[in-house]
Amino acid sequence: MSSGPSGEQWTIKSADHEAVVVEVGGGLRTYRAHGVDVVDGFAEDEMCPASAGQILAPWPNRIRDGRYAFAGENHQLPLTEPLRHNALHGLVNWSRWRVADDLGGDGGAENQLRLELELPPQPGYPWALRLRTDWTVSADGLSASHAITNVCERPSPFGFSVHPYLIVPGTPIDELVLRVPARNRLLVDGRLLPIGAARVTGSEYDFVEGRRLGGAVLDTAFGDVIRDDDGGSAATLSTVDGRGVRLWADAGFGWWQVFTGDTLPGERFRRAVGIEPMTCPPDAFRSGRDLIVLEPGQTWHGRWGITPLG
Repeated sequence: MSSGPSGEQWTIKSADHEAVVVEVGGGLRTYRAHGVDVVDGFAEDEMCPASAGQILAPWPNRIRDGRYAFAGENHQLPLTEPLRHNALHGLVNWSRWRVADDLGGDGGAENQLRLELELPPQPGYPWALRLRTDWTVSADGLSASHAITNVCERPSPFGFSVHPYLIVPGTPIDELVLRVPARNRLLVDGRLLPIGAARVTGSEYDFVEGRRLGGAVLDTAFGDVIRDDDGGSAATLSTVDGRGVRLWADAGFGWWQVFTGDTLPGERFRRAVGIEPMTCPPDAFRSGRDLIVLEPGQTWHGRWGITPLG
C-alpha cells in the first residue's frame, strides 16, 4: 500500500496516449495525448483537489441536509459539504479500490485496467454495492466502463457521475468554445440545490450550438439532453479552430454538470472546466427525478470517454 495521498498509481498507455489511475477513489489522475495534457489533474504527492477525476457514487452532486426518505424509511448522511449543509459527491471517492484479477494478474493489458470496490452498508446508506471500472486508452482516446451491482437483498437508490476537469493547454478558458447538448438548466439556491428549471434557448446559458465562454460563471446542471443517434450525447471544449477535447457519455447519462472553477483557490481558479456526465440531477435522492433503483442482484452499466480534437 502506497503511503502517498492517492495510494497506488497505475499507468495505462497506447501509442501516444497515457493515463494514470489511482487507488484512492479509483479515479483519473492524469491523461495525456501526444504529449499534451487533456485533463487538469494533480501530482502524485498531492491529495486530490476539488474532486478532480473522481468517481461519484452512489449519488452525484448534492443532497440537501444529507437527509432523504426511501421505501418508507428516513436516512441521514454525513454532511461532507458542511458550509452548505449538504452531503456531497457520494461515498466512494476516498475509498481504496483494488485491482481485479479477471483481466489477468495485473488487472489488464498495457492499455487497460480493471478496478473494483465493495461498498458496505453504512449509516445513511444501508445498502451494499459492488463497483467495477474498466479504464482503457487507445488511438481513439480514453474510455471508462462502469458496472455497479446491488449485492444486498432489498432495492437501493442509486446515481452516478464522474468529475474530470478538461483543459486546452495554452488557451485561457475565457477564449474557449463550449458546447453542451441540453435544452434546459436547473435554477439553484445559495446552497447550489435545485429550486426550478429554465429553458436555455437564447439565454446566456445556451451552449447548444457552441459558443465562446467569455466571462461566464458556471456551476450548472443542464438537462433535457439532445441525444445522438445511439442515445448518448457529448460536450466539447475547444479553440475557435477546433483544437480541444470532446467528452462523450452513453445513453445511461441524461444530465451534464459544467463548472468553470470560479470558487477554486490559487492556480486552479478558472484554469479548467469541469464537465461531468450525470445519471440524475442534484438532490435526486429527495426529488426522485431520474433516480435509479437497483433491484437485488441488478447491475447498472454506463460508459463515457474523452477524445482529443484537432
